[in-house]
Amino acid sequence: MKIDILTLFPNMFEGFLSESIIKRAINEGLVQVNIHNFRDYTTDPHHKVDDTPYGGGAGMVLMCQPIFDCIDKIKTDDSIVIMLTPEGKVFNQKIAKELSLKKHLILICGHYEGFDERIKSICDMFISIGDFILTGGELPSMMISDAIIRLIPGVIDASSLESESFNNNMLDYPTYTKPREYRGMKVPEVLLNGNHQEIQKYREEEALKKTKANRSDLLEGYDE
Repeated sequence: MKIDILTLFPNMFEGFLSESIIKRAINEGLVQVNIHNFRDYTTDPHHKVDDTPYGGGAGMVLMCQPIFDCIDKIKTDDSIVIMLTPEGKVFNQKIAKELSLKKHLILICGHYEGFDERIKSICDMFISIGDFILTGGELPSMMISDAIIRLIPGVIDASSLESESFNNNMLDYPTYTKPREYRGMKVPEVLLNGNHQEIQKYREEEALKKTKANRSDLLEGYDE
């Protein structure tokens, strides 16, 4: 898979691309991540990428030309162009799984007061990470990329992915490690008896209990 990210602040991605699982996936050739400063594509002699909005109003609006030209250069027949915007569909694990099957993703990070409306004409998807405002799309692009990359075969052990939160619309079951007792809190006895049938039943019950208590919205349509 290849992911291209359009941004005005490429230095923000240095830590993201050089640590942990993402770094290993890149080094092993499982994913290619390219960061493009779309300011490099502007034809303005002063390197402007934004301008005041027609009709008046506060702030500056990202212009068409730099973004269109950048997309024209990197887009292929396999590309899915995604605008990160508050009006997009809220990102979730289902979308992450769908996008992890694609060959090429292009993420456009916004900034200032948003995009010239005409930029939407070259986008295939619109994604939001929630109902709050950030200074730009850089952090959302990292979060979305992280969620997708870890689902690429070979990045993480497949058995680890099976029991994660949001699989089957439920949160993950509680887990414990050594010691058996810490500050008076004990590991549930069922996890120590070696009966895998009982352990599986316990985990399913606890996952349902945790989901009901914390994210009951995930259980719409769930059949107990």
